[in-house]
Formats: sequence, C-alpha cells, structure tokens
Amino acid sequence: FVSRLTRETLALVMAGGRGTRLRNLTQHRAKPAVPFGGKFRIIDFPLSNCINSGIRRIAVLTQYKSHSLIRHIQMGWGFLRGEFNEFVELFPAQQRVDETSWYAGTADAVFQNIDILLSHAPRYILVLAGDHIYKMNYADMYNLLIEKQADAIVGAIETPLADAHRFGVIAVDEDRRILSFDEKPEKPMHIPGDPTQAFVSMGIYLFRTDVVREQLIRDAKEGTKHDFGKNIIPRMINECRVYAYKFQDENKKAVNYWRDIGTLDAYWEANMDLVAVDPQFNLYDQHWPIRTYQGQFPPAKFVFAQDFQGGRMGVALDSIVCGGCIISGGRVQNSVLSPHVRVHDHADVRESVVMENV
Repeated sequence: FVSRLTRETLALVMAGGRGTRLRNLTQHRAKPAVPFGGKFRIIDFPLSNCINSGIRRIAVLTQYKSHSLIRHIQMGWGFLRGEFNEFVELFPAQQRVDETSWYAGTADAVFQNIDILLSHAPRYILVLAGDHIYKMNYADMYNLLIEKQADAIVGAIETPLADAHRFGVIAVDEDRRILSFDEKPEKPMHIPGDPTQAFVSMGIYLFRTDVVREQLIRDAKEGTKHDFGKNIIPRMINECRVYAYKFQDENKKAVNYWRDIGTLDAYWEANMDLVAVDPQFNLYDQHWPIRTYQGQFPPAKFVFAQDFQGGRMGVALDSIVCGGCIISGGRVQNSVLSPHVRVHDHADVRESVVMENV
C-alpha cells in the first residue's frame, strides 16, 4: 500500500540556498553541494532517504552557484532508469514565469516549475530541504496522511522549549492537528502534555497535489514571501486539514538525530559526531545506506612505523579516513580526512575536517 503511494509521489529537493553563514565553504558552491563526512555531499542525505523510502521520482531545484551540485548529481545519481519512470531531474532557475526574476522563495520555486511537475501527474508532492543531515522513512508520513484524511503533513521534531525560538514552531492539539505555525516566535508553544518540549518544523512537507496546486497559484498572485513555512502552511492550517508527523529516526539510536548545519560551528560539530567511538549518526548501517558519487581512489595507506623518540609513525585514531589518503609519518586524531589527503612527516592533525586534495 505504501509502495503504491510512493510510486505516485514526486519529491522536490530545494537545493538553491546560498548558505552564506558557511562562509568559504560556499564561496564556489551551493550549500547542498558542500562536502560532509569525508566522501559525501550534504544533498546525499535527503536523496538517500528518498531512495530508501521507495521514492524514485525526484526533482532537484537549483539556483545559486549550482555547477558543483549539478556535476555531483549527474555523476553520482544517474543510476535510476528512465524507462521505469524513475529519475533524479535537475530544475535550474530559468525564469519560466517572469523574465526578470529568479526563485523568490521555496513556494515560488515550485510554482515556477508547476507545469513540468504536473506533466509527471503525481498524486502527492513531497517537498524537502536539501541541506539537513538525518535518516527518515518518508513512507511513514503517507500512513498519517491517509489515516487522518489530511491535505498536508508537516515533518516535526521535538526540541527543548528553551531552544525552539530559533525554529519554526508548530502548535498542535492532542490529535496532532496543527493549530498554528510561527517562525521563530519569542514564546514558543509547548507540546500538549509536555511543557518542556516544542514541535519545530523540519522543512519537510507532504501535500496532495491538487490541494497545493491551488495554494501555489493563489500565493503567486499575492505580495507574500512566497515561502512554504511563512505563507503556504499557515494559510492551509486555516483552510485545510494539516497534521504534524513526529519524526521517527531510521538512525536506530537512542536520540533522534537531525542537524541543520547552517553555520561553521554546526558543520564542524556534525562532522565530529561521526568520529566518536559510538557515533550519534551511523554511517555504517547497511539497512539504510547513504549513497554518493565515489571517485576512483586507491585504498587509504599508512606508512612508516619507526616507533621511537623522534621517529616517524603514520597513524590515525578515532578518525574517518577516505580513499586515496596517505598518512606518511604523521598523526591524525579525532578528525575527518576527505579523499586524496596527504599527511606528511611529523604533522599532527587533531579535531579537524580536512577537505579533498589537501
């Protein structure tokens, strides 16, 4: 049943963000194309979630500095078969509606491609952010949509009430029907029955196509921000049946893992999460694999074992070391080495994220 629903779904991955708070990391590429965890790109995580959830019709909407992202998608995500109506398509901003404007917001990005989207005749549209790290089975959202006869489902995660003001906060009733949606409120509403937690939006939306189509056409005629979180969802709450889906982590850990790595500090911390002895985010789960493009690098190599005072010893401890790396008489600890990194004699690399070819 769920498989039939996912086959009737088109996933839209919003991948046009500038990511300016990541500074130099986004100087030449969009945020979803930023390397993460050694060999991955950030966008690999929502794309892998789609494939693992049975969703094989995916559109990636790009805009700013998209060359690196487009190249990665073409090289690493071209394995789906078009004759089976499976694809990962790229939708670059191309001024389809107005010859003077690019995408003005997430809702506008979808509206500008509405004719292409409808040509695929999806019954459901799944809108995803392209810059978050998490594992999630989107098929579970369909169960809730059918059970509640809802028009839209919003992915939500529990967050301590004291931190909720940094996110879009969702107020729900005891049946988890959404009562209000407020962007970064000063006084967030807590979850019914738990005054210490709040529901915050994950930027994941599942819509019935016919319902969201009417909302997008209407929004395009008005002077709004043309944003799902700021405009479309708040209006749908008043006019439609909109429910919150409580995030269920496929990461199989005690604590639900979802990270918006929008700053350098958050980026570094999320990478450091991976090198712990028992990492919060599990990259080694064969039941929920994360796919990516992999360059043709040889295995990592560690050379020199002169274990005496002043000698050379190539060693890596509590670290991720990708293919093509050579640790030549240096020490690496609590770090992530991207592909084709060289660590030379007596170099001491600790608590670092080292990019490719360094």
